[in-house]
Amino acid sequence: MTTVERDQAHFWFDPLCPWAWMTSRWMLEVEKVRPVDVTWHVMSLSVLNEGRDDLPQRYKDLMAEGWGPVRVCIAAEQKFGNEVLLPLYTALGTRHHPGGRAYDRATIEEALVEAGLPTELADAMDSTQFDHELRRSHKEGITQVGEDVGTPVISVNGVAFFGPVVTPAPKGEAAGKLWDGCVLVAGTPGFYELKRTRTQGPIFD
Repeated sequence: MTTVERDQAHFWFDPLCPWAWMTSRWMLEVEKVRPVDVTWHVMSLSVLNEGRDDLPQRYKDLMAEGWGPVRVCIAAEQKFGNEVLLPLYTALGTRHHPGGRAYDRATIEEALVEAGLPTELADAMDSTQFDHELRRSHKEGITQVGEDVGTPVISVNGVAFFGPVVTPAPKGEAAGKLWDGCVLVAGTPGFYELKRTRTQGPIFD
């Protein structure tokens, strides 16, 4: 019997980022049509932009809001294992991105309930208890691609990239074909980037 070789992917996300959300929904489609195992990890735009005085005030406010959801995610992972990250991320992101809700305590508690986790984890929003683990997880992802990019970061069979940034998220075989391209470039020594200017915002569907 021939065993199909499975690709290995590691995905770093920040629940705040709409582009990471789009890419994560694509990755879930890829799992349906390609032999790939995905491990999910937390990274943090708030950590990445910490101490930067050159940011517009609107973005500084956004980074302040961003601490809550990533702290809850890392607390959940620390207490209940890596397998809880994806359902919690999905519950959070569905409310925030297509749902348009802020990451306040009520939203986060609802997401925790949906993910089968105790609402007491929402206490982590304002706690630094797990910040060491948050920074470690963030560093693990960002050092593979450089600090001039953000989230999402995907490692494809050991080679990491920022992106892909795509909207709307491809579905079915279209998702698989985009994954095939990612595997191809990841297997090309010395490949670094493809890029063009975005002309469209995230399309949640």
